[in-house]
Amino acid sequence: MAGTPPSSNTGPLSSSSSGSLLPPASAAIHAGAAPKILLAKPPGIGAAASKFGREDEPSSAAAALRARVPPLGSLNLVISDAWELHADRALPFLTENTDFTVVGIIGPPGAGKSTIMNELYGYDGASAGMLPPFSVQSDETRSMARHCTMGIEIRISSERLILLDAQPIFSPSVLSDMTRPDGTSSIPVLNGEPLSVDLAHELMGIQLAVFLASVCHVLLVVTEGIHDVSMWQLMLTVDMLKHNIPDPSLMASSHAQAIKMGTGKEWRDEILAPGEEFLATPFFVHTKLRHQDLSPRNVVLLKKMLGEYFRSTSFCTTSAAAGVDGSGVHQQELSEQKKLMGPDLVLLPLKAQDSRPQHESFTSTLGKLRDQVLSMNPHSFTKPISERDWLRNSAKVWEMVKRSPVIADYCRCLQNSGQFRK
Repeated sequence: MAGTPPSSNTGPLSSSSSGSLLPPASAAIHAGAAPKILLAKPPGIGAAASKFGREDEPSSAAAALRARVPPLGSLNLVISDAWELHADRALPFLTENTDFTVVGIIGPPGAGKSTIMNELYGYDGASAGMLPPFSVQSDETRSMARHCTMGIEIRISSERLILLDAQPIFSPSVLSDMTRPDGTSSIPVLNGEPLSVDLAHELMGIQLAVFLASVCHVLLVVTEGIHDVSMWQLMLTVDMLKHNIPDPSLMASSHAQAIKMGTGKEWRDEILAPGEEFLATPFFVHTKLRHQDLSPRNVVLLKKMLGEYFRSTSFCTTSAAAGVDGSGVHQQELSEQKKLMGPDLVLLPLKAQDSRPQHESFTSTLGKLRDQVLSMNPHSFTKPISERDWLRNSAKVWEMVKRSPVIADYCRCLQNSGQFRK
Protein backbone atom coordinates (compact mmCIF):
# COMPACT_ATOMS: atom_id res chain seq x y z
CA MET A 1 0.00 0.00 0.00
CA ALA A 2 1.21 3.50 -0.73
CA GLY A 3 2.78 5.16 2.24
CA THR A 4 4.08 1.97 3.86
CA PRO A 5 7.87 1.87 3.79
CA PRO A 6 9.27 -1.10 1.91
CA SER A 7 10.71 -3.96 3.90
CA SER A 8 14.23 -2.84 3.04
CA ASN A 9 13.66 0.30 5.06
CA THR A 10 13.43 -1.41 8.39
CA GLY A 11 17.15 -1.13 9.01
CA PRO A 12 19.85 1.48 8.51
CA LEU A 13 20.56 2.53 4.97
CA SER A 14 23.66 0.99 3.49
CA SER A 15 26.34 3.54 2.80
CA SER A 16 27.29 1.54 -0.27
CA SER A 17 23.90 2.11 -1.90
CA SER A 18 25.11 5.36 -3.41
CA GLY A 19 27.60 3.42 -5.46
CA SER A 20 24.84 1.87 -7.57
CA LEU A 21 23.39 5.14 -8.78
CA LEU A 22 22.11 5.24 -12.31
CA PRO A 23 22.45 8.32 -14.49
CA PRO A 24 19.24 10.27 -15.11
CA ALA A 25 17.37 9.64 -18.33
CA SER A 26 14.63 11.55 -20.07
CA ALA A 27 12.86 8.45 -21.38
CA ALA A 28 9.51 7.56 -19.83
CA ILE A 29 9.70 5.06 -17.00
CA HIS A 30 7.24 2.22 -16.98
CA ALA A 31 6.38 -0.44 -14.45
CA GLY A 32 9.20 -2.89 -13.99
CA ALA A 33 11.91 -0.61 -15.33
CA ALA A 34 15.05 -0.05 -13.30
CA PRO A 35 14.37 2.86 -10.91
CA LYS A 36 16.26 6.06 -11.51
CA ILE A 37 18.09 7.29 -8.42
CA LEU A 38 18.77 10.97 -7.93
CA LEU A 39 21.70 11.71 -5.63
CA ALA A 40 22.95 15.20 -6.17
CA LYS A 41 22.78 17.93 -8.77
CA PRO A 42 21.20 17.28 -12.18
CA PRO A 43 23.17 17.63 -15.43
CA GLY A 44 24.57 20.98 -16.48
CA ILE A 45 23.52 23.35 -19.17
CA GLY A 46 24.34 20.99 -22.00
CA ALA A 47 21.80 18.40 -20.88
CA ALA A 48 19.11 21.03 -20.58
CA ALA A 49 19.94 22.36 -24.01
CA SER A 50 19.72 18.92 -25.58
CA LYS A 51 16.24 18.49 -24.19
CA PHE A 52 14.84 21.87 -25.11
CA GLY A 53 16.77 22.57 -28.32
CA ARG A 54 20.26 23.63 -29.29
CA GLU A 55 21.90 26.07 -26.91
CA ASP A 56 22.34 28.63 -29.66
CA GLU A 57 18.97 27.93 -31.28
CA PRO A 58 17.16 31.19 -32.05
CA SER A 59 13.71 29.61 -31.79
CA SER A 60 11.47 31.68 -29.52
CA ALA A 61 9.55 28.52 -28.57
CA ALA A 62 12.72 26.82 -27.35
CA ALA A 63 13.71 29.95 -25.47
CA ALA A 64 10.32 30.05 -23.79
CA LEU A 65 10.68 26.42 -22.73
CA ARG A 66 14.14 27.05 -21.31
CA ALA A 67 12.81 30.02 -19.38
CA ARG A 68 10.37 27.76 -17.57
CA VAL A 69 13.01 25.24 -16.54
CA PRO A 70 14.06 25.52 -12.87
CA PRO A 71 17.49 27.09 -12.26
CA LEU A 72 20.32 24.67 -13.02
CA GLY A 73 22.46 23.44 -10.17
CA SER A 74 19.52 22.26 -8.10
CA LEU A 75 16.36 20.25 -8.63
CA ASN A 76 13.55 22.50 -7.46
CA LEU A 77 9.94 21.45 -7.35
CA VAL A 78 8.70 24.83 -6.17
CA ILE A 79 10.51 27.73 -7.82
CA SER A 80 10.84 30.55 -5.34
CA ASP A 81 10.84 33.42 -7.86
CA ALA A 82 7.63 32.40 -9.65
CA TRP A 83 6.17 30.44 -6.71
CA GLU A 84 5.13 27.67 -9.08
CA LEU A 85 5.65 23.92 -8.93
CA HIS A 86 7.53 22.34 -11.85
CA ALA A 87 7.25 18.57 -11.96
CA ASP A 88 8.82 17.83 -15.35
CA ARG A 89 12.46 17.67 -14.26
CA ALA A 90 11.82 15.23 -11.42
CA LEU A 91 9.38 12.99 -13.32
CA PRO A 92 12.10 10.89 -15.06
CA PHE A 93 13.42 9.83 -11.66
CA LEU A 94 10.07 8.39 -10.55
CA THR A 95 8.43 5.07 -11.45
CA GLU A 96 5.01 3.42 -11.43
CA ASN A 97 5.92 1.86 -8.07
CA THR A 98 3.25 2.34 -5.38
CA ASP A 99 5.44 1.32 -2.41
CA PHE A 100 7.22 4.54 -1.50
CA THR A 101 7.44 7.02 1.36
CA VAL A 102 7.51 10.81 1.09
CA VAL A 103 9.42 12.66 3.83
CA GLY A 104 9.37 16.44 4.01
CA ILE A 105 11.23 18.83 6.29
CA ILE A 106 10.61 22.41 7.34
CA GLY A 107 12.29 24.77 9.79
CA PRO A 108 14.26 28.00 10.32
CA PRO A 109 17.63 28.77 8.67
CA GLY A 110 20.71 27.01 10.00
CA ALA A 111 18.79 24.47 12.07
CA GLY A 112 20.32 21.48 10.26
CA LYS A 113 17.49 20.49 7.91
CA SER A 114 19.71 19.52 4.97
CA THR A 115 22.04 17.57 7.26
CA ILE A 116 19.10 15.53 8.50
CA MET A 117 17.84 14.88 4.98
CA ASN A 118 21.29 13.78 3.82
CA GLU A 119 21.31 11.28 6.68
CA LEU A 120 17.87 9.97 5.71
CA TYR A 121 19.15 9.50 2.18
CA GLY A 122 22.03 7.42 3.50
CA TYR A 123 24.72 9.77 2.24
CA ASP A 124 28.21 8.78 3.32
CA GLY A 125 30.32 11.92 3.60
CA ALA A 126 33.48 9.82 3.80
CA SER A 127 33.11 8.65 0.19
CA ALA A 128 35.54 10.55 -2.00
CA GLY A 129 34.04 12.55 -4.83
CA MET A 130 30.43 12.18 -3.71
CA LEU A 131 28.40 15.36 -3.38
CA PRO A 132 25.73 15.48 -0.66
CA PRO A 133 22.17 15.13 -1.98
CA PHE A 134 21.21 18.42 -0.33
CA SER A 135 23.59 21.36 -0.06
CA VAL A 136 24.54 22.36 3.48
CA GLN A 137 25.69 25.75 4.66
CA SER A 138 29.31 26.52 3.99
CA ASP A 139 31.38 29.01 5.97
CA GLU A 140 30.87 31.48 3.11
CA THR A 141 27.07 31.23 3.00
CA ARG A 142 26.95 31.36 6.80
CA SER A 143 29.12 34.48 6.96
CA MET A 144 26.95 36.16 4.31
CA ALA A 145 23.74 35.11 6.10
CA ARG A 146 22.50 33.34 2.96
CA HIS A 147 20.24 30.31 2.66
CA CYS A 148 21.09 27.21 0.59
CA THR A 149 17.66 25.82 -0.30
CA MET A 150 15.23 27.77 -2.48
CA GLY A 151 11.62 26.71 -2.84
CA ILE A 152 11.40 22.94 -2.42
CA GLU A 153 14.13 20.57 -3.61
CA ILE A 154 13.53 16.86 -4.23
CA ARG A 155 15.79 13.81 -4.08
CA ILE A 156 14.91 10.11 -4.42
CA SER A 157 16.84 7.33 -2.70
CA SER A 158 17.32 3.73 -3.81
CA GLU A 159 14.90 2.66 -1.06
CA ARG A 160 12.23 4.78 -2.80
CA LEU A 161 12.29 7.51 -0.22
CA ILE A 162 11.12 10.77 -1.81
CA LEU A 163 12.77 13.55 0.19
CA LEU A 164 11.51 17.16 0.07
CA ASP A 165 13.72 19.88 1.55
CA ALA A 166 11.97 23.26 1.89
CA GLN A 167 13.54 26.69 2.00
CA PRO A 168 13.95 28.09 5.53
CA ILE A 169 11.04 29.59 7.44
CA PHE A 170 11.46 32.97 9.21
CA SER A 171 14.55 33.63 7.07
CA PRO A 172 15.96 37.19 6.83
CA SER A 173 17.76 36.29 3.59
CA VAL A 174 14.53 35.01 1.98
CA LEU A 175 12.79 38.19 3.10
CA SER A 176 15.58 40.31 1.65
CA ASP A 177 15.50 38.49 -1.70
CA MET A 178 11.77 39.04 -2.18
CA THR A 179 11.66 42.71 -1.15
CA ARG A 180 10.95 45.38 -3.75
CA PRO A 181 12.03 48.99 -3.22
CA ASP A 182 8.44 49.98 -2.39
CA GLY A 183 8.19 47.32 0.34
CA THR A 184 5.95 44.93 -1.60
CA SER A 185 6.72 41.30 -2.41
CA SER A 186 8.32 40.37 -5.72
CA ILE A 187 6.89 36.83 -5.40
CA PRO A 188 3.21 36.25 -6.32
CA VAL A 189 2.36 34.28 -3.21
CA LEU A 190 -1.43 34.70 -3.23
CA ASN A 191 -2.82 34.49 -6.78
CA GLY A 192 -0.74 37.44 -7.89
CA GLU A 193 -2.39 39.72 -5.32
CA PRO A 194 0.01 42.51 -4.27
CA LEU A 195 1.06 42.06 -0.65
CA SER A 196 3.51 43.76 1.66
CA VAL A 197 6.73 41.78 1.76
CA ASP A 198 6.49 40.88 5.45
CA LEU A 199 2.94 39.54 5.03
CA ALA A 200 3.93 37.61 1.88
CA HIS A 201 6.92 36.16 3.76
CA GLU A 202 4.61 35.00 6.56
CA LEU A 203 2.21 33.48 4.03
CA MET A 204 5.03 31.64 2.21
CA GLY A 205 5.87 29.67 5.34
CA ILE A 206 2.22 28.76 5.87
CA GLN A 207 1.75 27.61 2.28
CA LEU A 208 4.92 25.50 2.34
CA ALA A 209 3.87 23.84 5.60
CA VAL A 210 0.29 23.18 4.43
CA PHE A 211 1.58 21.72 1.16
CA LEU A 212 4.10 19.41 2.85
CA ALA A 213 1.49 18.30 5.39
CA SER A 214 -0.75 17.39 2.42
CA VAL A 215 1.67 15.49 0.15
CA CYS A 216 4.11 13.84 2.62
CA HIS A 217 3.72 10.72 4.70
CA VAL A 218 6.14 12.10 7.30
CA LEU A 219 6.89 15.76 8.04
CA LEU A 220 9.95 16.70 10.11
CA VAL A 221 9.38 20.03 11.89
CA VAL A 222 12.82 21.30 12.93
CA THR A 223 13.57 23.86 15.64
CA GLU A 224 16.97 25.11 16.74
CA GLY A 225 17.40 25.01 20.52
CA ILE A 226 15.01 24.01 23.25
CA HIS A 227 13.14 27.25 24.02
CA ASP A 228 11.88 28.40 20.61
CA VAL A 229 8.26 27.39 19.89
CA SER A 230 7.73 29.42 16.69
CA MET A 231 7.62 26.26 14.56
CA TRP A 232 5.05 24.80 16.96
CA GLN A 233 2.94 27.90 16.44
CA LEU A 234 3.30 27.53 12.67
CA MET A 235 2.02 23.94 12.82
CA LEU A 236 -0.96 25.06 14.93
CA THR A 237 -1.74 27.48 12.09
CA VAL A 238 -1.40 24.62 9.59
CA ASP A 239 -3.86 22.52 11.58
CA MET A 240 -6.29 25.45 11.51
CA LEU A 241 -5.94 26.27 7.79
CA LYS A 242 -5.46 22.88 6.15
CA HIS A 243 -9.10 22.37 5.23
CA ASN A 244 -10.39 20.88 1.98
CA ILE A 245 -6.85 20.27 0.73
CA PRO A 246 -6.83 16.59 -0.36
CA ASP A 247 -3.89 14.25 -0.39
CA PRO A 248 -2.45 13.48 -3.87
CA SER A 249 -4.32 10.18 -4.21
CA LEU A 250 -7.66 12.04 -4.20
CA MET A 251 -6.81 14.52 -6.93
CA ALA A 252 -9.36 13.25 -9.44
CA SER A 253 -10.65 15.34 -12.32
CA SER A 254 -13.36 16.84 -10.11
CA HIS A 255 -10.70 18.08 -7.74
CA ALA A 256 -8.66 19.49 -10.59
CA GLN A 257 -11.74 21.27 -11.90
CA ALA A 258 -12.33 22.73 -8.45
CA ILE A 259 -8.96 24.47 -8.64
CA LYS A 260 -10.45 26.73 -11.31
CA MET A 261 -13.45 27.66 -9.17
CA GLY A 262 -13.69 30.86 -7.26
CA THR A 263 -13.71 31.13 -3.51
CA GLY A 264 -16.60 30.32 -1.26
CA LYS A 265 -19.20 27.60 -1.07
CA GLU A 266 -18.28 25.80 -4.32
CA TRP A 267 -14.76 25.12 -3.07
CA ARG A 268 -15.89 23.90 0.34
CA ASP A 269 -18.61 21.63 -1.06
CA GLU A 270 -16.77 20.16 -4.04
CA ILE A 271 -13.24 19.40 -2.88
CA LEU A 272 -13.53 16.86 -0.08
CA ALA A 273 -16.13 14.55 1.31
CA PRO A 274 -16.37 14.29 5.12
CA GLY A 275 -13.62 12.16 6.61
CA GLU A 276 -11.19 12.59 3.71
CA GLU A 277 -8.82 14.99 5.45
CA PHE A 278 -5.19 13.85 5.43
CA LEU A 279 -2.29 15.08 7.54
CA ALA A 280 1.32 13.90 7.42
CA THR A 281 2.72 12.21 10.51
CA PRO A 282 4.78 14.94 12.25
CA PHE A 283 8.15 14.57 13.94
CA PHE A 284 9.13 17.59 16.03
CA VAL A 285 12.94 17.73 15.95
CA HIS A 286 14.93 20.08 18.22
CA THR A 287 18.55 20.46 17.15
CA LYS A 288 21.82 21.90 18.50
CA LEU A 289 20.97 21.13 22.12
CA ARG A 290 23.54 21.57 24.86
CA HIS A 291 24.17 19.08 27.66
CA GLN A 292 22.06 21.06 30.13
CA ASP A 293 19.17 21.08 27.62
CA LEU A 294 19.25 17.29 27.59
CA SER A 295 18.88 16.83 31.34
CA PRO A 296 16.11 14.34 32.24
CA ARG A 297 14.02 17.11 33.80
CA ASN A 298 14.16 19.32 30.70
CA VAL A 299 13.38 16.41 28.39
CA VAL A 300 10.32 15.42 30.43
CA LEU A 301 9.07 19.02 30.56
CA LEU A 302 9.51 19.50 26.82
CA LYS A 303 7.64 16.29 25.99
CA LYS A 304 4.83 17.27 28.35
CA MET A 305 4.60 20.76 26.87
CA LEU A 306 4.53 19.39 23.31
CA GLY A 307 1.71 17.00 24.21
CA GLU A 308 -0.33 19.78 25.82
CA TYR A 309 0.35 22.14 22.92
CA PHE A 310 -1.10 19.78 20.31
CA ARG A 311 -3.57 17.74 22.36
CA SER A 312 -6.69 19.14 20.68
CA THR A 313 -5.24 19.16 17.15
CA SER A 314 -5.27 16.70 14.26
CA PHE A 315 -1.65 15.79 15.04
CA CYS A 316 -2.81 13.72 18.02
CA THR A 317 -5.69 11.89 16.32
CA THR A 318 -5.87 9.09 13.80
CA SER A 319 -7.96 9.32 10.66
CA ALA A 320 -8.72 5.61 10.68
CA ALA A 321 -12.20 4.51 11.66
CA ALA A 322 -12.64 2.52 14.85
CA GLY A 323 -11.59 -1.07 14.28
CA VAL A 324 -8.87 -3.55 15.11
CA ASP A 325 -5.42 -3.57 13.54
CA GLY A 326 -3.23 -6.60 12.93
CA SER A 327 -2.06 -6.70 16.54
CA GLY A 328 -5.60 -6.73 17.91
CA VAL A 329 -5.45 -3.17 19.21
CA HIS A 330 -8.49 -0.98 18.60
CA GLN A 331 -7.80 2.11 16.49
CA GLN A 332 -9.90 4.14 18.90
CA GLU A 333 -7.63 3.08 21.76
CA LEU A 334 -4.58 3.99 19.68
CA SER A 335 -6.08 7.42 19.07
CA GLU A 336 -6.60 7.99 22.79
CA GLN A 337 -3.05 6.85 23.52
CA LYS A 338 -1.72 9.25 20.89
CA LYS A 339 -3.58 12.13 22.51
CA LEU A 340 -1.93 11.32 25.83
CA MET A 341 1.58 10.89 24.41
CA GLY A 342 1.50 13.75 21.92
CA PRO A 343 3.45 13.94 18.66
CA ASP A 344 6.88 12.35 18.29
CA LEU A 345 9.74 14.42 19.72
CA VAL A 346 13.39 14.01 18.69
CA LEU A 347 16.28 15.81 20.41
CA LEU A 348 19.61 16.22 18.60
CA PRO A 349 22.67 17.46 20.52
CA LEU A 350 25.23 19.93 19.24
CA LYS A 351 27.53 18.26 16.76
CA ALA A 352 30.72 19.87 18.05
CA GLN A 353 30.28 19.53 21.81
CA ASP A 354 32.30 16.99 23.77
CA SER A 355 30.73 13.60 24.34
CA ARG A 356 29.65 12.55 27.81
CA PRO A 357 28.68 9.09 29.05
CA GLN A 358 25.15 10.17 30.03
CA HIS A 359 24.39 11.71 26.62
CA GLU A 360 24.42 10.22 23.16
CA SER A 361 26.53 11.80 20.45
CA PHE A 362 25.11 13.77 17.53
CA THR A 363 26.00 11.00 15.08
CA SER A 364 24.36 8.29 17.15
CA THR A 365 21.18 10.31 17.73
CA LEU A 366 20.92 11.27 14.06
CA GLY A 367 21.29 7.61 13.06
CA LYS A 368 18.50 6.63 15.44
CA LEU A 369 16.26 9.32 13.92
CA ARG A 370 16.87 7.83 10.48
CA ASP A 371 16.07 4.32 11.70
CA GLN A 372 12.92 5.55 13.43
CA VAL A 373 11.64 7.35 10.33
CA LEU A 374 12.44 4.47 7.98
CA SER A 375 10.89 1.77 10.15
CA MET A 376 7.70 3.60 11.13
CA ASN A 377 4.25 3.04 9.66
CA PRO A 378 3.09 6.58 8.83
CA HIS A 379 -0.32 7.75 7.70
CA SER A 380 -1.11 6.31 4.28
CA PHE A 381 -2.73 8.22 1.47
CA THR A 382 -6.40 7.46 1.05
CA LYS A 383 -5.87 5.41 -2.12
CA PRO A 384 -2.88 3.61 -3.65
CA ILE A 385 -0.95 5.86 -6.00
CA SER A 386 2.22 5.53 -8.07
CA GLU A 387 5.26 7.75 -7.62
CA ARG A 388 4.68 9.48 -10.93
CA ASP A 389 1.00 10.15 -10.24
CA TRP A 390 1.97 11.39 -6.79
CA LEU A 391 4.19 14.03 -8.39
CA ARG A 392 1.63 15.07 -11.01
CA ASN A 393 -1.12 15.34 -8.42
CA SER A 394 1.13 17.16 -5.96
CA ALA A 395 1.38 19.94 -8.54
CA LYS A 396 -2.42 20.19 -8.42
CA VAL A 397 -2.35 20.23 -4.62
CA TRP A 398 0.14 23.12 -4.75
CA GLU A 399 -2.27 25.13 -6.91
CA MET A 400 -5.07 24.41 -4.46
CA VAL A 401 -2.94 25.61 -1.56
CA LYS A 402 -2.20 28.87 -3.36
CA ARG A 403 -5.91 29.36 -4.19
CA SER A 404 -7.33 28.17 -0.87
CA PRO A 405 -10.09 30.55 0.29
CA VAL A 406 -9.38 29.54 3.88
CA ILE A 407 -5.77 30.72 3.62
CA ALA A 408 -6.91 33.84 1.71
CA ASP A 409 -9.35 34.69 4.51
CA TYR A 410 -6.59 34.23 7.05
CA CYS A 411 -4.36 36.55 5.02
CA ARG A 412 -7.04 39.23 5.10
CA CYS A 413 -7.35 38.83 8.87
CA LEU A 414 -3.59 39.36 9.18
CA GLN A 415 -3.82 42.43 6.97
CA ASN A 416 -6.57 43.90 9.14
CA SER A 417 -4.76 43.07 12.38
CA GLY A 418 -2.23 45.87 11.98
CA GLN A 419 0.72 43.52 12.44
CA PHE A 420 1.85 43.96 8.84
CA ARG A 421 2.33 46.89 6.53
CA LYS A 422 -0.47 47.69 4.09
